[in-house]
Amino acid sequence: MATILVTGSSDGIGRQTASTLAADGHRVVLHARNEERAAQALASVPQAAAVLRGDLTSLAETRELAEQAAAVGPYDVVIHNAGVGGGQDAPVRTGDGLERIFQVNVLAPYVLTALIPWPARLVYLTSGLESGGEPRLDDLQWQSRSWDGMQAYSDSKLYDVMLAFAVARRRPQTLSNAVDPGWIRTRMGGPGATDDLPAGAETQIWLATSDEPAAMVTGRYFKRRRDLRANPAAYREELQEELLATCAELSGVKLPE
Repeated sequence: MATILVTGSSDGIGRQTASTLAADGHRVVLHARNEERAAQALASVPQAAAVLRGDLTSLAETRELAEQAAAVGPYDVVIHNAGVGGGQDAPVRTGDGLERIFQVNVLAPYVLTALIPWPARLVYLTSGLESGGEPRLDDLQWQSRSWDGMQAYSDSKLYDVMLAFAVARRRPQTLSNAVDPGWIRTRMGGPGATDDLPAGAETQIWLATSDEPAAMVTGRYFKRRRDLRANPAAYREELQEELLATCAELSGVKLPE
């Protein structure tokens, strides 16, 4: 039995992932952004050991979430599933003054990675749209570019892969990988998506729990259990380091060595 934290597990792929892991006998800790969503998560996965609350659009709440998580842990696996899509006509600024897609999709998993004691395995959810991401580390907050919501989302998913790879390089004791779950019929994916929820959860469950040699790797990008090549920018160590440094500056939290 493994102890596994799944962020963003009140619905969609996160809930499917948590539900399957709990049904398989693992000790699963859920996460939702508020009390209402937490109740929904626990109702959907009643076998869960706990449900944590924290709004990832707030740095203060993200830090508090890390404290809650540490108190309920330690963890064998953390699956960074929480995220928001790019369907908005203009940038949305959070209370911290940051662009919302970047803060939720990139900065929040960075902060949680830095503050939650190291697990044996880390999984970061990305998207096939990372292939179109552009490493614009000089304008992460979209202050000098014309807004493009889908480009902002694609960029954030590239940064998630970069984060997974940077952690794998810096922390070889932890297996750190990125997963493209595919185009899944969820609230974010929409009704026109091609695949059902179980397909969207299967690869991260495998990476979290399997002892097969193919799953016991690090610094890789997976889809449907296939080890694929990501956006070439994701492998550039100087860009990884710049992303980590920028996230540390924005959050006031440094990734431990």
